[in-house]
Amino acid sequence: MKQSLHMKMGQQLAMTPQLQQAIKLLQLSTLELQTEIQDALENNPMLEVQEEEGSDSRSEEGTEQGIEAKEQKRNEEKKEDEKSAPDMDATAMEFSAEDSGVMPETMPEDLPVDSAWEDVYEASAAPVSSSTGSGDGEHRDFTEFHNSGVSSIQDHLNEQIRLAPLSDRDMLIAETLIDAIDDNGYLIDELDLIIDGLNRAINDPDYTIETDEVETVLHMVQHLDPPGCGARDASECMHIQLSQMPETELVEQAKNLVRDHLELLASHDFPKLRRLYKINDERLREIITLIRTLNPRPGRQIVKDLDQYIVPDVFVKKEKGVWRVELNPDIAPRLGINSLYAGMVKRADKSDDNNFLRNHLQEARWFIKSLQSRNETLLRVGTAIVERQRSFLEYGDEAMKPLVLRDIAEQLSLHESTISRVTTQKYIHTPRGIFEFKYFFSSHVSTANGGECSATAIRAMIRKFIAAEDATKPLSDSKIANTLVAEGIQVARRTVAKYRESMAIPPSNERKRLA
Repeated sequence: MKQSLHMKMGQQLAMTPQLQQAIKLLQLSTLELQTEIQDALENNPMLEVQEEEGSDSRSEEGTEQGIEAKEQKRNEEKKEDEKSAPDMDATAMEFSAEDSGVMPETMPEDLPVDSAWEDVYEASAAPVSSSTGSGDGEHRDFTEFHNSGVSSIQDHLNEQIRLAPLSDRDMLIAETLIDAIDDNGYLIDELDLIIDGLNRAINDPDYTIETDEVETVLHMVQHLDPPGCGARDASECMHIQLSQMPETELVEQAKNLVRDHLELLASHDFPKLRRLYKINDERLREIITLIRTLNPRPGRQIVKDLDQYIVPDVFVKKEKGVWRVELNPDIAPRLGINSLYAGMVKRADKSDDNNFLRNHLQEARWFIKSLQSRNETLLRVGTAIVERQRSFLEYGDEAMKPLVLRDIAEQLSLHESTISRVTTQKYIHTPRGIFEFKYFFSSHVSTANGGECSATAIRAMIRKFIAAEDATKPLSDSKIANTLVAEGIQVARRTVAKYRESMAIPPSNERKRLA
């Protein structure tokens, strides 16, 4: 084969560092963007946060003349403070002695026996902060300190078990059992595995740990606070909590039900429960009410998930009959170039220090431009979504229109991948609540008149039908499908079941309640 050289012309998109940075910022959530901006401010001396005043004052502050002016102003203010200091001190002393009421000049020698401190000395007029440890603030601070000290359910249980009069052998068993408890309060390992692990740790054939020893210690752990921790299933957990209640006939029947027939209660098979226990509807309702007061996840009383706060990226509000879309100004600070450092860059200088400043200046400009591009794209996409889903803002979920990423991409002349990045982990604040951008995109179902109905609207209608149903005779998926078909929406039973399961709504047999 003969080798030769050929010239070919073509166009190709190159992933430059600037483009990579713009794509990265575009797909970041609000919290991630704030972290990225903070890192950029710490690593790039050319970047700075601009104040809210005008741009002229900001640029002047970075120059040498501005620094000298500020220094001169501080010196003048200092001299004025020194001149007026004696008068201010005298005024403060006079107020403290006469008006504050904190401490009188003389203390009375004799006080009535039944008098209180507040009867003689008036409370201070100054507000007392919660850190001083008075009133509700003291209780709140102590509660926060106490809650912050317990980091896990294991710490909480170990703190109690160490106060029990146990031998070293039983203490080892108790600590091993507590380590095998999850955040919900359940024992996640089998007792046989725990016993094998303990015997391997002891490694002494003459002192083998038996099953009855572990069962005895486990019974003690299960009755610590909160009761039920260490249970192996929900039935045992609720039975432990009921066993700590005063013994009555109602409690005994509830204990038998959760121990033997909890699956019947979960499936709402009330007729079979009435036949098994030979009770009427009223008595069964009392038993179920008592069982509902129990906590099937006792560990969550100690281990609480931290709330995840959502910061909206876009605000939507109606002004004079027109829906307006605005960016959230608090999600990111206004960035600018430090004029003092930027003025140090010299074009012809090739030194290392000058190259360092020049490179960081270029990076700062790229970062600010990428941030502006992100905000512009986010605002364009938010505006396009609001234009398409105006009926949802006016009338609610049932008026949601079908919308896919391709529709917005074609309207804005952007790629679908760009729309996907913009709508991921971005939130929009509307008068109807805060929603993720993805919430406004849904598939569609055909209607009888040839139109389309979005999946979000169908879910809202299913939720409305179930909320208005008779609890003794809940609607089945077939009945809901027939109702939707009667309203002109062509939907099958399995589609209704899929939408119902996506909303975490149980089937009709599990929604059934006693009259």
